[in-house]
Amino acid sequence: MLTSGINAQPFDITPELARFRTNKTIPSIIEHSVLTALSFYPELVETPIQFMFKQSIKSSVMQAQPVFSTILARRKSRAYRINISSMFKLTHTAIPIHQLPNAIMIGWIGHELGHIMDYESRSNLDMVGFGLGYVFSADYVKKVERIADGHAVRHGLGKYLVETKRFILDHAELPQSYKDKIARLYVSPEEITEQVKRLEEEKLDWQRREL
Repeated sequence: MLTSGINAQPFDITPELARFRTNKTIPSIIEHSVLTALSFYPELVETPIQFMFKQSIKSSVMQAQPVFSTILARRKSRAYRINISSMFKLTHTAIPIHQLPNAIMIGWIGHELGHIMDYESRSNLDMVGFGLGYVFSADYVKKVERIADGHAVRHGLGKYLVETKRFILDHAELPQSYKDKIARLYVSPEEITEQVKRLEEEKLDWQRREL
């Protein structure tokens, strides 16, 4: 059953959030969630990213990828696309994706932006290898999903990731096969919580040393 916040969109877009629209294409109905997630990634403020609804994304809800025509361009010239399934499929029904609680959408999009941070660090050859590894190796998928979550946690999205992952794993109406895939290939909510705790402890240690 969906939690509170199901009808929370759209929200007002503050001037602070509006500046993250630069070079972005965003469906208005999810704009607040997208801009909020983007606000945790100031490095991506100038990066061209299209957020696009799709009728169906095989075995996924969201998918970050480089725009094909720019994949061999210089890293500074790359553009990216985040495909978003327009419907959130449950075991016996489906609901529009924008009806998910705002925090869940922020966590999901924040994870996909973590992938884009990863892509930004890769050479053209690495990008080709990424595509092959993701298709043919489950171990490689686990590795790059961990990298994406690591970027999201370090950028302050840890609490949103935990909410999103628990929402998926605890959702009674999601297909068990999908939940099993998430549990098998993605970082657990408990591990994300530990990562956030370690980062907070490191921050406190640094602040003490600066005193």
